[in-house]
Amino acid sequence: MPTVLSTKNLKENQKLLLLNAGISLVQYAAIKIDYLPIECLTDIENVIFTSQNAVKAFFENVPSRAIDNCFCVGKKTKSMLEENGQNVVKMTEYASELADYLVKNHKNDSFQFFCGNIRSDEIPSKLKENNINFKEVEVYKTTLNPKKFERQFDAVLFFSPSGVRSFVSENKINNSKAICIGNTTASEAKIYTENVVIANATTVESVIAKAVNSLKNYD
Repeated sequence: MPTVLSTKNLKENQKLLLLNAGISLVQYAAIKIDYLPIECLTDIENVIFTSQNAVKAFFENVPSRAIDNCFCVGKKTKSMLEENGQNVVKMTEYASELADYLVKNHKNDSFQFFCGNIRSDEIPSKLKENNINFKEVEVYKTTLNPKKFERQFDAVLFFSPSGVRSFVSENKINNSKAICIGNTTASEAKIYTENVVIANATTVESVIAKAVNSLKNYD
């Protein structure tokens, strides 16, 4: 029976997707997320969210506040915003796509970008290059939570570049398949291995499906 390591703790229904496919699971949280207090915010018109953690952190601080227009990365991020009664103007799968959209369609608008302390530079750099006004607001902190494993896994599931960095700080990927949630995470994994597989969509379920498919011929 193949065994995969998930670098985030999965929900019960997500675990079953692996177990029902005859795959053994080991899991741990490779990173730790802490929400930060947000000062009183005013004039929240256009907001950029690139992660579910940013949305959770924002509404942890200001649960009743509405935003005029939200621009986000990822289907789950969009769903979370809509569940909180927000208007999502545009959702893309990747930060680079959202940056291109904002430059093309909202060059004269101002934005607030709610993010973590470790965030991709794609959106800020693109907005700066095109003189688009934005304010960066750090709403959560990511810290690495390394753990050493005295064994090898058939596949390791990665959900962020930080998760990759945390894992490799104590372990080697060696012959394990690195199943990654998206291109940015895959780029980080490719620093350490050539055996990288990218999920079809930026969701946990898609990462699991890719792992199942990649290991189905396991002997």
